[in-house]
Amino acid sequence: MNQLKVASVVLSLSLLGVACSRQTEQTGDKSPATAGSEVSVKEAAKDAHKVIQNKGSDTLVNVAQAWAEAYKGVDTSLAIAVSGGGSGVGISALINKTVDIANASREMKPKEIEDAKSKGVNPVAHVVGHDALAVIVNKANPIKEIDLEKLAGIYGEKGTIDKWSQLGVKVPGCDSDEIIRFSRQSNSGTYTYFKEAILKEGDYKDNAKEANGSKQLVDSVATTPCGIGYDGLAYVTPEVSALCVTDKSGKCVAPSIDAALDGSYPISRPLFMYTDGEPTGQIKTYLDWVKSDKGQCIIQAKGYAPTRKVACSG
Repeated sequence: MNQLKVASVVLSLSLLGVACSRQTEQTGDKSPATAGSEVSVKEAAKDAHKVIQNKGSDTLVNVAQAWAEAYKGVDTSLAIAVSGGGSGVGISALINKTVDIANASREMKPKEIEDAKSKGVNPVAHVVGHDALAVIVNKANPIKEIDLEKLAGIYGEKGTIDKWSQLGVKVPGCDSDEIIRFSRQSNSGTYTYFKEAILKEGDYKDNAKEANGSKQLVDSVATTPCGIGYDGLAYVTPEVSALCVTDKSGKCVAPSIDAALDGSYPISRPLFMYTDGEPTGQIKTYLDWVKSDKGQCIIQAKGYAPTRKVACSG
């Protein structure tokens, strides 16, 4: 008898549960527990931080970090993870779909675009600023200007300029008179741009010393009386001298933000961020902000030219 009563109670509760379930489905009502759970999930999703992976150019890495830091005040739900390694590293990561944005101080090569498309990646370039590629020498060096032909003679594999005396100068502390060439590493966009702009179809001399990053290159020239190097304008320090470069008209133009912006400096270049296809969502919003007056004032403050003239406070 007791077993019969228990079975009856269980059956009644089951039928009641089915009825309640159907009523909920029909009316759209949710139990307080279910509704509370859904609200919690929504709030958790809202509070969760999303991350944009941004990698590449050492020329751009400092300004990219400054952009990422400033953007925290724009969108607290989004983090921008920035790392360097060179333009080639960032482009390779974009091709392999491990980053959202690749920073590059040069355009992608046709082979890189081909590799990207073979993997279903459609690279889209976004110009985010401009740079004047500065030619630097040791502070003791009395030379003040140089032209593109002489640069090719110093750095190019077929160049014949190996001594400072060939340029009409005697450098204090450089008793050997030897020109010691410093260059960026081969995966650097700066290395590639200099090669294309100065050496044209040629290659570098074998004895050029590759520096691992912009700071190392500038420091090397600063401590080497016989040294010469090249790097982004923003990395030039008072410990080295930046030469003016003669243009086709014979005018010697010093590297500067204005000369990079108007293109009068002979070795000026655009700076890029690459995405896979046209950006959408938070990536688009972020890139739009980078190109806005606020973002462009940040790149100008870091020593690069913006994409256009902007009025910046401070």
